[in-house]
Amino acid sequence: MNHKIDPPKIADPLSLPVQQVFSLESKEEFSLCAISDTFIEYQEASKVSFDKVLFKNVTITESTLRAVELTDVIFENCDLSNVDFSEAFIHRTEFKLCKMIGTDFTRARFQNVRVTDCIGDFASFRFGNFKQTAFENSSLNSADFYQASFNKMSFSVCKIDQAVMAGSKLRDIDLSDCEFSGLNVDIEDLPGCIISADQAASFAGLLGLVIK
Repeated sequence: MNHKIDPPKIADPLSLPVQQVFSLESKEEFSLCAISDTFIEYQEASKVSFDKVLFKNVTITESTLRAVELTDVIFENCDLSNVDFSEAFIHRTEFKLCKMIGTDFTRARFQNVRVTDCIGDFASFRFGNFKQTAFENSSLNSADFYQASFNKMSFSVCKIDQAVMAGSKLRDIDLSDCEFSGLNVDIEDLPGCIISADQAASFAGLLGLVIK
């Protein structure tokens, strides 16, 4: 099911002035700039704010950026693997062609967020709050959505094998074009979830059925 997602409000991302970033401080603010072709390493800061910022070809590694605030932000071809973004606030933000393997978004809030052509295997979205968020053509194998809240949330052509969705209500969540052999879900959360006939076997065990 498609829902309207407001895009980042950046008139012309390519016209943003380039800003060099070598270190990050807690509560530091970045606005109306492009951060590109760089490594950001070994940083520990909280509540850093990015407003109308383009990240392109950026690798963030060995870093803890808890409660980061992202508003009107675009990440393009970035590697954010294993970064701690727990308790982040992410609004009108796009992730495109990014690596987010093992990235920690625990208790993050997502609103008007689009994740396209990304690799988010083993990423943690535990206790996340999702509103008007779309994962498209992305790999989320073994990603953890334990007790996440889904509101106008969609997965389209995603790989979600062995993803954890236990404790997350799946009503109106359409998984019919996603690829998986098994999911970690609770039976009481399944009513209203949309799956294909071929996927039904993955849930048969939960229902105590034997397919012959």
